[in-house]
Amino acid sequence: MRTIREELRERLAASADQTGDQRRPTHARLEGETEAAVLVPLYVRDGELHAVFTKRREDLRRHPGEISFPGGRRDHPEEQLEATALREAEEEIGLSSTTVELLGTLTPVSTFVTGYLIYPHVGLIEPIAWRPSPNEVELVLELPLHALIGGYALRPITRRGFTFETDTYVVDDHLIWGATARILGDLLERLGPLAERRRSGPGA
Repeated sequence: MRTIREELRERLAASADQTGDQRRPTHARLEGETEAAVLVPLYVRDGELHAVFTKRREDLRRHPGEISFPGGRRDHPEEQLEATALREAEEEIGLSSTTVELLGTLTPVSTFVTGYLIYPHVGLIEPIAWRPSPNEVELVLELPLHALIGGYALRPITRRGFTFETDTYVVDDHLIWGATARILGDLLERLGPLAERRRSGPGA
């Protein structure tokens, strides 16, 4: 019997074969967009897949209180986006790059207001005692994928005086929307029934 880790590797490898290897950026970048990368950390606990997010501090100038995957911009123009994702995860939540098994990439996502083109890199990890960056991260969240699926809905969001309906995920009182919701939606679609799997004993 295949373990959930083996199925995860297979599904992401299969989706990479269908869409092409995106480790070298191939997405059309709009003029003025800045390339960035995030790590989508996944781990298995009690037969369930979990994703790791950060909640930004409420007093930050940009995206205060929002939930996202750890990530950011390149440190220098020559830095590979894969390295950017790993470095940012270590800086933001204390996740050493040597403990991450990179499984593949998801479709790049644009942030329409702030002008970033984000390249998501999916990594299989083991949960640790997180060390959130005190300057940026208020909270590290570990959310089961099946709970995120159950919390999906189109909801009205109001920002800068405008209200619009968009994809959202809510677990407890944690709201995920925007680019992070689009990345999450891509991940869940690729994983299919594997993302819905709940606690079922051995085989993790």
